[in-house]
Amino acid sequence: MQDTIANGKLVIISGPSGVGKSTICKRLVEQLDAFVSISVTTRARAAAEENGRDYWFIGPDEFKKRLENNELLEWAEVFGNFYGTPKKPIEEALGQGRVVILEIDVQGARQVKRIFRDALTIFILPPRKEDLLKRMADRDRGEDAQNQRRRLETAAREIADAWQRYDHLVVNDRLEVAVQEIIELIQDSKKETV
Repeated sequence: MQDTIANGKLVIISGPSGVGKSTICKRLVEQLDAFVSISVTTRARAAAEENGRDYWFIGPDEFKKRLENNELLEWAEVFGNFYGTPKKPIEEALGQGRVVILEIDVQGARQVKRIFRDALTIFILPPRKEDLLKRMADRDRGEDAQNQRRRLETAAREIADAWQRYDHLVVNDRLEVAVQEIIELIQDSKKETV
């Protein structure tokens, strides 16, 4: 196990699909000059997504190779696809003293927390279940009803887990308020580790 490298701060942002994690992370990058990790995935790219901006889209063989070479900080299989966080860019950004944001699921957060025990964990909640349903439907990933139902079931399990395992839970009812709350949590956490 290790604590965060140099004076950098590792921040894990998790939450159910459609809760607004990506939008929040983009705002944090803008306002804190934070480094946000771009995950690799084997899932198909959605129409609005860009390789290298939203994810690095790779094939299963490349993913397996990265696993074998210990190039991933964490990884998980989610809905039949693999996701992982490249290790090297995280270590480099932390070494530069930057705030590093990992937008990862609950499984990945547990893996990272075992390595970086002082990582700040924040779980994003929807204001209401109905809001989450609408956001998931609006994402237009071409999912069938069965996949949407699985995402909702997973969201319920993740939310229950978050109450026990995450440092903070933030409701994303009004984006700017949620972003400001997270910024304050990060700043307070950095003060504690200095």
